[in-house]
Amino acid sequence: MRYGSLPGRPEGRLQGRSPDPTFLRHVAVCAVLLCFACGLRAQSLSEAETLWRQHDYTGAGHVFEGLLKAEPQNATYKVRYAQLLYERFNLPDAQGLFAEALKIDPKNTTALLGEAQIFADNFDPRANDLAAKALEADPKLYQAHELMAKAALEDDNRMKAESEADAALAIQPEAIDAIAVKASIDLLGGKESPWVAKIGNRGKGYATIAHFFMINRRYEDCIAYDRKAIAATPDLWSAHSDLGINLMRLGREGEARQQLQLAYDNDFRDFATSNALILMDSYNKFTTFETPTTALRLNKKEADVLRPYFQDVMDRAMATYEKKYQFKLNKPVHVEVYPDHEDFAVRTQGLPGLGALGVTFDNYIAMDSPSGRPPGEFHWASTLQHEMSHVYVITMTHDLVPRWFTEGESVHEETAASPDWGDRLSPEIIAAIRDKKLLPIAEIDRGFVHPTYQAQVIVSYFQAGKILDYIDERWGDSKILDMIHAYANNTPTPQVIKEQLGVTPEQFDKDFLAYIDKLYGKTVAGFADWTKGVREISQLAKDGKTDDVIAKGRAIESVYPDYVEAGNVYTFVAEACLKKGDKACAMDEWGRYSKIGGRDPDTMKKYAKLLTDAGKLKEAEAALERMNYVYPVDAELHQMLGDLYMKTGDATHAVREYQALIAMHPIDQAGSHYDLAKAFQAVGKKDQARDEAVAALEVAPNYKPAQKLLLEVSGDGK
Repeated sequence: MRYGSLPGRPEGRLQGRSPDPTFLRHVAVCAVLLCFACGLRAQSLSEAETLWRQHDYTGAGHVFEGLLKAEPQNATYKVRYAQLLYERFNLPDAQGLFAEALKIDPKNTTALLGEAQIFADNFDPRANDLAAKALEADPKLYQAHELMAKAALEDDNRMKAESEADAALAIQPEAIDAIAVKASIDLLGGKESPWVAKIGNRGKGYATIAHFFMINRRYEDCIAYDRKAIAATPDLWSAHSDLGINLMRLGREGEARQQLQLAYDNDFRDFATSNALILMDSYNKFTTFETPTTALRLNKKEADVLRPYFQDVMDRAMATYEKKYQFKLNKPVHVEVYPDHEDFAVRTQGLPGLGALGVTFDNYIAMDSPSGRPPGEFHWASTLQHEMSHVYVITMTHDLVPRWFTEGESVHEETAASPDWGDRLSPEIIAAIRDKKLLPIAEIDRGFVHPTYQAQVIVSYFQAGKILDYIDERWGDSKILDMIHAYANNTPTPQVIKEQLGVTPEQFDKDFLAYIDKLYGKTVAGFADWTKGVREISQLAKDGKTDDVIAKGRAIESVYPDYVEAGNVYTFVAEACLKKGDKACAMDEWGRYSKIGGRDPDTMKKYAKLLTDAGKLKEAEAALERMNYVYPVDAELHQMLGDLYMKTGDATHAVREYQALIAMHPIDQAGSHYDLAKAFQAVGKKDQARDEAVAALEVAPNYKPAQKLLLEVSGDGK
C-alpha cells in the first residue's frame, strides 16, 4: 500500500442501490410525529423488538423514536436503538446514541461495548479503553476480552491476543470470537489448529479467521475461510459480502458480483457491498491493455494519454525487481487506475492503515489516477513503483512478510528508482522524531493498524522506509534479500533481526535512532526557527522587500531542505529573483526545488521556460519529463515537451508527447496534428505523417503548413 493524506474511512456512494441509512432516524421522526398527531396509542419496547426480529427495521425505528420522544433520558431505549442502527450499518447515529446513553449511565456495559465495537471496526485504539471500562463495570463481560484479543492480533501481538482470548474462554468456554482468535494465532503461524474444530457450524468463527487473513494480505486463505463461513451458516450475509469483496480484489469479478448481489438482495446493504456493486457497474467505462506480463486497466476517457507512461514504468519496475530480487513472477501484474477517487476508495474498503494512493492485492494493484488528484499533489509513478515492489515481496514470501517490512521496502524502492521520487520529510514526521514517537522495530506494525495519534500511519511509513534505507547502507542490498527469504519461512521480526543482521532488536533500535538523528537532527532542532523564518519571508515578500527575501530564504533553506510544498522557501526566493530581473538566480533556486522533489506543475513549467530561454534545452527537457510522472494530464506540458524534443532532435519522444496532446482534445487541433505529422516525418514514418497532415487539413482546410507537409510526404515509402 502507498500512503497519502490520511482521510477517514471511505464511505457513502449509494446511488442506485439503497437510501442512505442516515436518513432512517429523520424519516422515523416524521412518521412518529404523524402517529402522535393522529392520536395513536403509545408503543412499547417489546413491539420494537418484535418488529426488529421480523426484519421490519423501519417499523422498529419508528417505535424507538416514539419511545425516546416519550422518555428521552431512558438509557435502555437509546442502547437498543443504537444496536439496531449499528446492525443496519448506520454507525454515526449508533455511536451518537451509545454516547448519549453513557452520559445518562456511565457504567452501562452494553453502551460501552457497543461504542468500543464501532471504534474497533475503524481500527481506532480507543476501542481498547472502552472495552477495559466495560470490564471494570462487569468483570464477567467476556465479549470485552474478545474485542481486545482481536485488536491485539490485528497488531500482531500474539501473546496479548492469546491472553485476552483465554480470559474470555475462562468466563465463557464457547466464546466464538475467542476460539477464532486462538485458531487464527495457530494458522497465521503456519500450524494446524485444534481450535478450528471447536468452531463447528458457527460461520461467525470462520469469518473471524478470514478477517485476520485479510489483515495480513493472505487473500486466498481469506477466501477459503469466507467459504467455510458460508458453508457453516448459509444465511451469514456478511460473509457473502466479504467473499465477494475479496474475490473482486483478486480480479474474480464474475463470482464476486454473484456473492455481493446475493448479500444485497438479502438486505445486507452496507457501504462496502453497495459500493462494490456500483464500482463493478462502472467497469464498462474502462478498457484493458494486455502484454504477456502485464494488464493495465484505464478509464477510456484518459487511456490514450496515460497508457504509454504507465506501461513504461511497469515494464522498467519489473525489470528492476527481477534483477534485484532474483525472482520472476509466474503471472501477470494487473494495474487498475481510477480517475474517480471514490471508486478507488471502494477498492480499499475495510483495510487498516491506508491512505488513498495505491493498494496491492497479491498481483493486483489499484491506484488513483493522476487526474483524480489536484495537480502536483500526487506522484503516480512513485506510487506505482511502490506497489510493484509489494507484488514481488508478497509473492516471494507467500504473503508471510510483516506489514512494516513490505511497506518499508516499497518506500525504499521509490527513492532507489529516482532520488526525487518518494515523499519528503513532513512537519508531522519532524514532530514525531522530536517527541520520540518512533516505535521499536518489534512493535512497528502497531503504527499501521491501530495508530494512537493522527499522523502515526504516515510516520510509520516513513520510519519503515528509513529502516530499509539504513539496512541497505549498513549491511548492503543483498541483506534485504536475505531478510525476504527469512520472512518466507514465517520467521518473526525479532528473530530475523538477530539472525540476519547480527544485532538484538534493542541494539538495532538504538543504532537506528542515531542514524535518524544524523540525517535529521539539524532539521528537528531548527524546525521552530525555520517555521518562524518562513512566516517572516512571507511578510517580506508581501512588502516587496526582494533582497531581504533572498537573503533570509537562503539563510534558512538548509535547515529544512525537504520542504517543497505550498509556501516553500525555494519559490519565495525564485520569485524574488525574477522581480529583480535575475533569471540565473531564479533558475538556481528552482533547480534545487526540482532536485529535492518539488512537484508543482506550474512552477516546473516556469523553470523549464527559463531554461529554454537560456538555451539549456536538455535541462528543460529533464525538468518537464519529471512532470509526466506527476501530472501527465496537462496539455501545455505535452506541447512544451514535444517542442523541446523536436529542437533537440528526439523526434521519437516528440511523437509520444504530441499523441498525448491530441488525446486531450486541444483547442488548436489543426496545429497539434501538424506537429505530430512533423514528428512522424522526422522519424521516417511517412504514412503516419501523411495521415496527421490530412487530419490537420480536415480541421483547417486552408492551413498552409499542413498543405506543404502533405505534399512533402505524399511519395512512396515510410
